Amino acid sequence: MQETIVAKPGLKLPLMEAFYTIQGEGRYTGHPAYFIRLGGCDVGCVWCDVKDSWDVSKWPAVDIRDIVAGALQYPGRLVVITGGEPLMHDLGPLTQLLKQHGFKINIETSGAHPFSGEFDWVCFSPKKFKAPHPGIYKKADELKVVVYHKSDFLFAEEHADKVSADCVKLLQPEWSKSSEMLEKIIAYAKSHPSWQISLQTHKFMNIP
Repeated sequence: MQETIVAKPGLKLPLMEAFYTIQGEGRYTGHPAYFIRLGGCDVGCVWCDVKDSWDVSKWPAVDIRDIVAGALQYPGRLVVITGGEPLMHDLGPLTQLLKQHGFKINIETSGAHPFSGEFDWVCFSPKKFKAPHPGIYKKADELKVVVYHKSDFLFAEEHADKVSADCVKLLQPEWSKSSEMLEKIIAYAKSHPSWQISLQTHKFMNIP
């Protein structure tokens, strides 16, 4: 019988997929990175492009030693933990083990759950569909707001007021709305220069 994740928190995690690619968005755009995508998400973004990740029960609970062994097969030493919503899980044991093997670790999270794990870079991407946990604001190195509607600019500013002064602030067009929203984002960044623009360059490169 398969062990449950509850029995040993963080030692086995629901792994949807893992792959070596080029980070396509955010502060680390262009960097080779090993992505660890965990299953499970209760945020429910209507435009999510990995809705298959939402149901945690669909994905096998994989021993973190096997997850790290997968990352060690590649020359890059940057890992990005994503989801789903990765902070649904205890990430302490996985990040500790990755650190022992010399990895730099980034996370991409909506911040909707309490923080766990040891990270070198925290990309906080808040969503309207589930409020962030208050503790995420002091952890965020990067605030990345996906712009789907013109109201998202105000939403972005509301969260920008809560992060640290040195947090990198990024506006990113939602892929299906790029033709409509990119011009507005460019104009907004030009008039609000504390913001930078992030594009999903991996989609232009046709890579994962």
